[in-house]
Amino acid sequence: MVRALLRFTLLIILVAAIAAFFIGYRFGNRGGARDTEYAVGTAGDTTSRDRPAARGSDTVSVERMRETGARIGESVAEGTNRAERLARDAGLTAKIKSKMALDDLVKARTIDVDTVEGAVMLSGTVASPAERERAVRLARETESVTSVTDRLIVRE
Repeated sequence: MVRALLRFTLLIILVAAIAAFFIGYRFGNRGGARDTEYAVGTAGDTTSRDRPAARGSDTVSVERMRETGARIGESVAEGTNRAERLARDAGLTAKIKSKMALDDLVKARTIDVDTVEGAVMLSGTVASPAERERAVRLARETESVTSVTDRLIVRE
């Protein structure tokens, strides 16, 4: 369910980004078309000798555009990596909760499972030491779990 929700969220973000691109493309030039008599390239730095001086001093710095593009690319990559880690952790949490829900001894609704980069923390209350031990074992046996912190409290 968490995976499906994440996929749906990513799909909505993708659709919104595409829509924003097309809306910006369609309505972005409201002030009238600019008359350009020169080609804008991506190699080198443009100076006033590369194009006519018809509109004042609005020079284009290709190097500045490259730097801006690189910063944007880095931000997108960092965001993607963070989303990937969060999705992996959410999937791992869902796996553990599913195992607990299917187990006859463990009452999954009283146990909270938090996952950060493969490290799992179990908290909440359990009815017996056997239930506590079983919950910890189920978490440890789950693939991709690097460590389990047991903060379960046994009700007596």
